[in-house]
Amino acid sequence: MADVSHRGAHREDLADHPDITEMRDRYARVLGGRDVALVDGPLFLVGLACAISPWIVHFSASQPALATHNLIMGVAIVVLALGFTVMPQRMYGLSWAMCVMGAWMIIAPWVVGTNPDKGVIWTNAVLGGLTFLLGLACTAAAMRSGRTRHT
Repeated sequence: MADVSHRGAHREDLADHPDITEMRDRYARVLGGRDVALVDGPLFLVGLACAISPWIVHFSASQPALATHNLIMGVAIVVLALGFTVMPQRMYGLSWAMCVMGAWMIIAPWVVGTNPDKGVIWTNAVLGGLTFLLGLACTAAAMRSGRTRHT
């Protein structure tokens, strides 16, 4: 049986590896895209809350157009949040879209809905505000990451 242990004279230290600088740079690039890591989870939860809000706040029957709107917006936010988690480098360019989506959600009760009540207005305002703020955090992280990468 072959001896597969790395003890003794055949042990190589990683510091002596010929590609150590390239490996360190690559590791730093991969981890550099995780500035948005703390935003992914809350953004995912805001998306879920938006998607199910018509049934929680009970406006799915009185505001069917707004209920469909919130469901679609919630799913879109969840998809973007998952994209930030899975492919952060590719999704950084869409981080500004969260701000636009948040602003739209705040005004949607009057544009999409008809005679919205206080519960509908507050729900969309809070979820839209959170989406906007988390979008700003993503955008700031993307700008900071882009600045450090190019200098």
